[in-house]
Amino acid sequence: MTAYQPAPGVLDACEAHDAYDAVVLAGGSARRLGGADKPGVRVGGRALLDRVLSACAGAAATVVVADPRPTARPVRWVREDPAGGGPVAALDAGLRATTAPVVLVLSADLPFLDPATVTRLTSALAASGAEGVLLRDAEGRDQPLVAAYRAEVLRRALDQLAAEHGGTTERAQQAGPGGRGAQRGLAGLSLRRLTGELRLTHAEAPLASFDCDTWDDIAAARARIREHEHVLDEWITAVKDELGIELDVDTGVLLDLARDAAHNVARPAAPLTTFLAGYAAGRAGGGPEEVAEAARKAAALALRWAEEETGKGTAPGGPAGDRDGTGPDAG
Repeated sequence: MTAYQPAPGVLDACEAHDAYDAVVLAGGSARRLGGADKPGVRVGGRALLDRVLSACAGAAATVVVADPRPTARPVRWVREDPAGGGPVAALDAGLRATTAPVVLVLSADLPFLDPATVTRLTSALAASGAEGVLLRDAEGRDQPLVAAYRAEVLRRALDQLAAEHGGTTERAQQAGPGGRGAQRGLAGLSLRRLTGELRLTHAEAPLASFDCDTWDDIAAARARIREHEHVLDEWITAVKDELGIELDVDTGVLLDLARDAAHNVARPAAPLTTFLAGYAAGRAGGGPEEVAEAARKAAALALRWAEEETGKGTAPGGPAGDRDGTGPDAG
């Protein structure tokens, strides 16, 4: 692999970083997990594959190379031929279903990949003259399955690799006996054979590149998301994913509302009030501004409720009996 420091200003405008497709490789054998269905293994209540799909939700098209399964997001399914032909054959199959100038290539076992890291990869590629941008893991190793590439360059590299191994090029390939991967000569090849000749640069995000190869890795990922500083964000993300909600809101506003309702009214009022605020926000348009406004109104109501109990809520100029209990009905 050749380290590459790109010159600025070499990217054509049509290859802006917001125009990308995603290819997720999810059809491996998971030998180190005893052959378990690794994309379906859950971390934080969500399948590993769904966690990756959530991170690349900004892709124009998402292609998953695996047998179809239920997922939280709609995707296009393809399969390398022959099945189990390895990552290069799988990438070749997935790349065929993409059209964007940039392709994000991901494995399906990245529990901590997030949209910010995806943006970092695609933005770094857009700002560079490199042919690909890869993450490095905590040990400094390149991760070609957490990367953004120029799609046309990747297609040419696949053709070259196919030619070197006696296969057919993309354009020359014709239907015939045997699997497509076998015809291409790509089955069983290491992905590093493909990326080794590309001009690459790197981005640093060790946590996002953490992949789950063993049950110890799965256990470590499950433990981390339950740590105090991560658990609330993880839970909110899991709930939004489960409910099909993509709204970003200030969770602090909702937590403050729950606290105000519990303290000023009664503890059971907290979840009921936040639900009603959310319902009102949805009817008003459902955006972050509507959520904040509904929370503000409900919090103000909870404060007025409490002031009445302490006697601070008497209207100015009201009868003295309203304040001291000596009004006409005071007996």
